[in-house]
Amino acid sequence: MKNDVWPMVHAERAALVEDLSRLTPEQWDAPSLCEGWTVHDVAAHLVDTWTTTRLGFVAAMVRARFDFDRQNAVGVARERGASPQETLERLRRAASRTSTPPAPLDTRLVEEVVHGEDVRRPLGLTHTYAPEAVARALRLQTRTSASMGGAKELASRVRLSATDADLTIGEGPEVTGTALALLLGVSGRTPAPAELSGPGVAMLTKDS
Repeated sequence: MKNDVWPMVHAERAALVEDLSRLTPEQWDAPSLCEGWTVHDVAAHLVDTWTTTRLGFVAAMVRARFDFDRQNAVGVARERGASPQETLERLRRAASRTSTPPAPLDTRLVEEVVHGEDVRRPLGLTHTYAPEAVARALRLQTRTSASMGGAKELASRVRLSATDADLTIGEGPEVTGTALALLLGVSGRTPAPAELSGPGVAMLTKDS
């Protein structure tokens, strides 16, 4: 277990809570980058994931018949407050926790960075993430199978080259961009066209 993950995770959580605290009610209702979820829904999902324990996750998956989408939907419904402020307060209380589902600890970095952008990008908000957090999140996503939400199979068909870090992953047609843009691309999000370049872009955006 890499205990150095938690300071980065907690810093990103605090930054996101701060950004959410400044949103208008209309912004809370805006669509996020997660298909079918509003910004409020993503915040509720984060409450669920920040408070999840190993045993709690297993129990929730059993109740959901091992369907990740169903398990996530149940968590959002449970943790979504009656108002944005109620959900925000739940986030504040959970932000310092170190509980985690039974997964590599770097999944917490994936969670914070990707969902942070799910919220910020549609609202036109920008945030500078710790380079190490983004790089470790990208490495983990490319080692994790698609069935578990990762991009291992995709990374085996393209070459990901970060322009802002000494980081190259995979073999095949090259995709070039910042580590953050590459992370979003392999995580099923579509970065702005200018953020990625190279002969592998079409393959990445089609299959991610």
